Amino acid sequence: MEGLELTCFQIISAVGSARSFYIEAIQEAKAGHYDSAKDLIQQGQAIFLEGHHAHAALIQQEASGDQLAFQLLLVHAEDQLMSAESFGILAEEFISVYETIERRSYEKGN
Repeated sequence: MEGLELTCFQIISAVGSARSFYIEAIQEAKAGHYDSAKDLIQQGQAIFLEGHHAHAALIQQEASGDQLAFQLLLVHAEDQLMSAESFGILAEEFISVYETIERRSYEKGN
């Protein structure tokens, strides 16, 4: 496997794992386990950064004059990167919404 292909697979693997952490975080928040949800967000963010750094290295490589060959695999990797980033943002919002709903429900009950 060549360098670009390997980097693409590293991106896909890292951000795919991050997205899984984000989805699990939403499920934990839905169950009322907010500390666990926030821990999962942090784990997702850490592994997302691995994919982000690999992608940034490709951008720097191309910016320094080393033209990258167009590959559908790279497009897929970038698509997965953006998808995972969106999931992360939405997961944090879901956690906040679930906390707000629970807090307001508790306040109404008292």
